[in-house]
Amino acid sequence: MRAAQTIRGAHAPRVLAMTPSSSRTSCFVDQQPDDEISSGEGAGTDTRGRVCSPTLMHFVHTRVLYTLFALYLAGSAMTLLAAEPSRDSDYDYDPPAPGSYSLPVVKVAPDGALLDSNNKAINLHDLTHGRVTVLSFIYTRCAAPKGCPYATGVLNQIHDLSVDDKTLAKSMRLVSISFDPEYDTPQRLAAYSENVREQGSGCEWRFVTSKSRAELEPILAAYDQAVDKRQNPADPQGPLYHTLRVFLIDREGRIRNIYSSGTLDPRLVVADVKTLLLEESRVSKQ
Repeated sequence: MRAAQTIRGAHAPRVLAMTPSSSRTSCFVDQQPDDEISSGEGAGTDTRGRVCSPTLMHFVHTRVLYTLFALYLAGSAMTLLAAEPSRDSDYDYDPPAPGSYSLPVVKVAPDGALLDSNNKAINLHDLTHGRVTVLSFIYTRCAAPKGCPYATGVLNQIHDLSVDDKTLAKSMRLVSISFDPEYDTPQRLAAYSENVREQGSGCEWRFVTSKSRAELEPILAAYDQAVDKRQNPADPQGPLYHTLRVFLIDREGRIRNIYSSGTLDPRLVVADVKTLLLEESRVSKQ
């Protein structure tokens, strides 16, 4: 039998980052695992140069975001028909078999005060214990193709897989935390969750925000989640400049892996979740 090996971080062969380009919205270059992503919204002009009202622009912007997400899901439709996502051009490698490797503890998952989509106070600690948790930092105004829409799309794929996998359904939790509390109110998150979550069954998927920027900042700092305002608030990819970070957390509230946009492969995330579940099974039998 093959000896288990320790694999630190994610297992994808190379990390790619998105940076602004003069000829395209974005381009890919080799960089650190945390990918800098920008995104915006605001009044503008139509194709004839006429000024559009903020209300109209907000409506158009919202529809564009939902359309982008719908296109992402449509592109993944054939993949979701399989038992697990298959190899593609973005992740042209075979992920390790669950349980054939180990995931070392990175650190204890930090706590913080949040609000759920029902406007009820909740501690982050309650969302990082009791189940294997996949935690993603997002904001709903993000339109970067490899940013929040991509991260949420991956979580959606994982959620769909849990519908037909009873072990994942009862042992895994997905959490999406907004770092844009001024805009992403509990009410907006509730509407957003209805648009992105295709299946009513499956594992738990929580959408949360914070009461204020002041309460959010300690959480972002503890998770090393960089977020800043863009100089141009009307940037087509959104008003916030941020890194993409998704965390794998075990039942005991310990971070076991951190994914960037270059390593956020749903096949790898599922393999990591199952590896932690197999680890628990082995420990319980000792």
